[in-house]
Amino acid sequence: MKTIRRMMDHLYWADGRILDALEESETKNKDLLKLVRHVAVAEQVWLSRLQGRGSAQYSLWEEAEDLTAIRTMFEENAEQYRVYIEGLEESELDEMIDYANQSGVPFQTSIRDILLQVLLHGQYHRGQINRALRTESAEPVQVDYITFARL
Repeated sequence: MKTIRRMMDHLYWADGRILDALEESETKNKDLLKLVRHVAVAEQVWLSRLQGRGSAQYSLWEEAEDLTAIRTMFEENAEQYRVYIEGLEESELDEMIDYANQSGVPFQTSIRDILLQVLLHGQYHRGQINRALRTESAEPVQVDYITFARL
C-alpha cells in the first residue's frame, strides 16, 4: 500500500504539472486539450468501477475547451482517490472487481491491476502531451517519477 499511495501522489503531482505546462503554452491545439481531458475522465471511469458503479455515463473522447474545468476534474479525482485508497487495506488489493468497459463488454480485474492501470495510463498520455508541446515549440514539463521523488 505504501508504494501505491506514493505512486498515486506522483499521479496527482504530474496531472497538475502537465496542466500547468498546457496553460503556460497557451496552446489552442484541440487534440491536446482532448487528450488531457481523456486522462481526467479515464481516472473517473476507473474510480467509478472501483466503487462498484457503472461507467457508461462517461465519454472518454469529447472535445475540451477549458483547462480550468479539466483542472477541477483532476482535483476532484485526487480527492476521491485519496478517500478510496485511505479506506483500502493491502489484503483487498487482489480482490476482483466486475465491471463492463465503455462498449459494455464484461471484465473482471483486481483492484491492484486497476490502480496500476490508472497510474500507467496517465503517464503514457502525459508523455504524448509533452511530445506535442515540444512539436509546438513549447516547453515540455518534467513529470518523471524520480523528479517527484527528489522533492
